[in-house]
Amino acid sequence: MMSQSKKLSIAFYWHMHQPVYQLTHDGDYIMPWVRLHAVKDYLDMALWVTKFKNLKLNFNYVPVLLDCILEYANDGAHDIHSRLTITPEDKLNKEDKIFILNNFFDANYQTMILTNEEYHRLYQIVHTEGTEDVDIFTNQEYADLMALFNLAWIDPSFKTTNPELKKLVKKGKNYTLEDRVNIIEIQREIIRKIIPTLKQLWEENKIEITTSPYYHPILPILLDYRNIKKNSPADDEILGLSTELDAKLQTETALERMEEIFGKRPKGVWPSEQCVNGKTLEMLSSLGVEWSISDEGVLGSSINFEFEHDFRGFLKEPYHLLKSYQYKTKNSDIKMIFRNSTIHNLISFEYAQHNPIATANDLYDRIKVLQSKILSSPDSNHLLTIALDGENCWENYLEDGNSFLKTLYTLITEDETLETVLISDYLEKTEHKPLNKISSGSWFNKNFKLWIDEPVKDLAWIYLKRVRQDFSDFVKREPLNPNISMARKELFICEGSDWFWWYGEPNDSGKDNIFDFLYRTHLKNIYRYLDLDTPKFLDEPIVSISPSKPSRYPQSLITPNIDGKDVTEHSDIWNSAGCIETPDGPVLRESKLFETIRFGNDENNFYLKFHLNKYLKSNPNLMQRTYQMYIYTRKAGRQQVLSPVRLINKTRNVLPISMEKFHNEIQIAIKNDSLQFMRMIKAIPGDMWVLDSEKPIKAAYDEVLDLQIPFDLLGIEKGDTLEFVFVNANYGVKDFYIPNEMVLSVTRPALVLNK
Repeated sequence: MMSQSKKLSIAFYWHMHQPVYQLTHDGDYIMPWVRLHAVKDYLDMALWVTKFKNLKLNFNYVPVLLDCILEYANDGAHDIHSRLTITPEDKLNKEDKIFILNNFFDANYQTMILTNEEYHRLYQIVHTEGTEDVDIFTNQEYADLMALFNLAWIDPSFKTTNPELKKLVKKGKNYTLEDRVNIIEIQREIIRKIIPTLKQLWEENKIEITTSPYYHPILPILLDYRNIKKNSPADDEILGLSTELDAKLQTETALERMEEIFGKRPKGVWPSEQCVNGKTLEMLSSLGVEWSISDEGVLGSSINFEFEHDFRGFLKEPYHLLKSYQYKTKNSDIKMIFRNSTIHNLISFEYAQHNPIATANDLYDRIKVLQSKILSSPDSNHLLTIALDGENCWENYLEDGNSFLKTLYTLITEDETLETVLISDYLEKTEHKPLNKISSGSWFNKNFKLWIDEPVKDLAWIYLKRVRQDFSDFVKREPLNPNISMARKELFICEGSDWFWWYGEPNDSGKDNIFDFLYRTHLKNIYRYLDLDTPKFLDEPIVSISPSKPSRYPQSLITPNIDGKDVTEHSDIWNSAGCIETPDGPVLRESKLFETIRFGNDENNFYLKFHLNKYLKSNPNLMQRTYQMYIYTRKAGRQQVLSPVRLINKTRNVLPISMEKFHNEIQIAIKNDSLQFMRMIKAIPGDMWVLDSEKPIKAAYDEVLDLQIPFDLLGIEKGDTLEFVFVNANYGVKDFYIPNEMVLSVTRPALVLNK
């Protein structure tokens, strides 16, 4: 504890959002994520304020999510998973069982599967045998799998406080139909408590609730797409989009729906994906919204200030980020807060991989360091905004993050120099710095390229533009048609951010075809409600599956010079090596380290040549970042000790390749256009990894990166086949696998030939 401290206010701000998973408004949900996160996150995250006297928390709920919660709670809604769960096991057909095998392991392996003996046993069978033969399980095992999947997703706090649930967890196997029906009903009981609990806590001023536009659209795109795509050719079809009114209606109806559900209107709005621009803030202000939020990067651009971080992510000068702002123009008057990006990244992607008590203390220490840097501030009020997704990261934590949050909230509430605040209360009592301009941007690279301006994403926008035009033409012809409101709802659903997030690169849900089908179905629903013929183009899938595979396998053994020089001559020995291209696109272009990887071997060594991303090399500022590549290797036949890949997924999707295990992990880091480090990690029993102190890898970094790795170091004997895969994963967060559906291989010759 410091001898002198200035009070620091902390706003914890948890964002809750799921898209529409139904094909029609009265049909089953195609995916179970609303239900599963409802029993794991939405209630228990708010209940923390009942366990600490001085803890105050802020929550953002997107209205479409609340609608879905109410349907599960009061209308008996089902998803495919829950309906199968309450189906007698002897009534399951082959298609049902294939679905169960492929979808009832959608849970974090380390924290939700490995920790349950029977669930893990069933997982290992599927992992070994595959999902084509439904006879790998008995009917009882299918029953157990469905029960265990649903139990795994319930928050641990409910499993210890609900006696009936406690018995079901303890049972472990041999679940009956009655047990499974009971599990789903217990889940509904939890879901029924969510909104009444939130309402009560808000009335008691223990939490504050805000909202986002109804179906989570990207407001700057709807309001100002022409400026976002200003560099597009004149014939770009998206330029004909006309959605300004939609943006306002989506926000206005969101505020009205929140008032209908909770009895009072939110004062703040979390713009979807923290995307803002001038028109967004003008529109929010016109609707009476008092304040909004965006990201650190947007603030830096808006005030022309570079937020510098050291290697551990500590801000050198945090003052500007710890202030609230007033954006006042001719057409707007709204307050703004901006979140700390480093803390968001640590909680979302990094801390889950470590001891929860240690990471909670690390975050507390970081908060105290920030606090120490405001001692000389002329102001008395300072706000640290910790704002992030409040649901998707916790399944990566032990105990669903309970130990982490308990420790963190304890440290903060017991520190008299810190206070947690409701954002509106804080903003009412403090003065705000003037914000003369607001830069257009999002939390990601201060741009919108995760949602637009990429070929596949743009095609989805073109589909939307065409359908919206047909809708507008119909409204002009038949303005009193009673089905217009239902058709407009479908249109608003299709404006949601999630569709465009999953389309194209760099994100991969593992079920992109399902999202594509959902999106096009909702576009078709518009024509169905208006009794119009559906255009043929809506039958054409937008997604295409194009996994990265080797463009060439090695043609012969090679023994190249390790000099870091590019391949410049046609006769260069590297031209006989194997070659694989890495994924490309406007988003990945700034995050990927290498464009092409060549690979080959001779009798004793494995060789790699990494051709650096020319886009990075041509942008010195980008090369100041740290870029990381991981190489995973093993001996074919699995005779070695193997451990799972430790990298963090950005999404809940787990690609099959990411579930493979390996013997060696080679880490490469490049910063400031130089090789920062390269180290070898080896697998040890118990799915663990240990640093290998040996350093016999020969490397050269100049025009390219060359590696020479002895087969002996990798445990590959003569005649053995080496299997390997590459992962672009900056700061341990996976961007993509190379390849993404297979492992590569080279074979060490069994005989050494005379030369």
